[in-house]
Amino acid sequence: MDNLPQGDLLQAALRRGRPKLPSYTVAVVESFDAPSNMRRVVLSLPQGSGFDYLPGQAVVMMIPTGEGEFGRRDYTIRTMDRQAGTISVDILKHGETPGPRWALSARPGDRIDIRGPRGRTVFQKDADWHLFTGDETCIPAIAHIAETMPSDAKAFIFLEVEGSDYEVPLESAADLEVRWLHRRGEPAGPSNLMASAIADFSLPAGRGQAYLIGETSNVRRQRHDLIARGLTREQILSEGYWRPGRIGGHDHVDD
Repeated sequence: MDNLPQGDLLQAALRRGRPKLPSYTVAVVESFDAPSNMRRVVLSLPQGSGFDYLPGQAVVMMIPTGEGEFGRRDYTIRTMDRQAGTISVDILKHGETPGPRWALSARPGDRIDIRGPRGRTVFQKDADWHLFTGDETCIPAIAHIAETMPSDAKAFIFLEVEGSDYEVPLESAADLEVRWLHRRGEPAGPSNLMASAIADFSLPAGRGQAYLIGETSNVRRQRHDLIARGLTREQILSEGYWRPGRIGGHDHVDD
């Protein structure tokens, strides 16, 4: 197995269970605004770290929360520049919470501890078609997976945002069908918006793979609905990125 390519080794580790997470101290290279309502932070990895990941995976960042305290926050790797030895994370600017506050104040040379990569919601190349659902917090993951999908892949992407101003172009060599769902003033969180859209989605022929991410209760409902329509549990990768009223945290949605 050690002779497999790095990406295949990571896939094998994910199948075996939760891998041990390496730790790194990284330095901020730059921080700037990015679509959609994101703050992108570029981080320099230690020289010779050997860091590698699969698109859709995240790093656990020890974000300052005040008075010398730190909190674990998961942020998806948006890009990696292997030649420069940097990774980028996009952090949604959503109120006075530690992650956005740190991202907006980050300056070149600032250091932060990270662990990873982690996460099971990664591209499954043996499927005939792919279904992605998520909200604003999921754009970095879904966009990065789309950018790296092979040209013979077929994907259906449903993304929930506040309105058309928050839509971003998704680039891919694959065949994408993208649908944006607008809340139009309704608060982000548990709702019928995504579930109704997926209920109206006709499952294509062949073996499908669903990737459901976003607010935990929405993800769980979509998972149950797709299982009721015939998808097996193995055909659904689902993770709750957030829950109302909770700062930080991450849910595996397997039930």
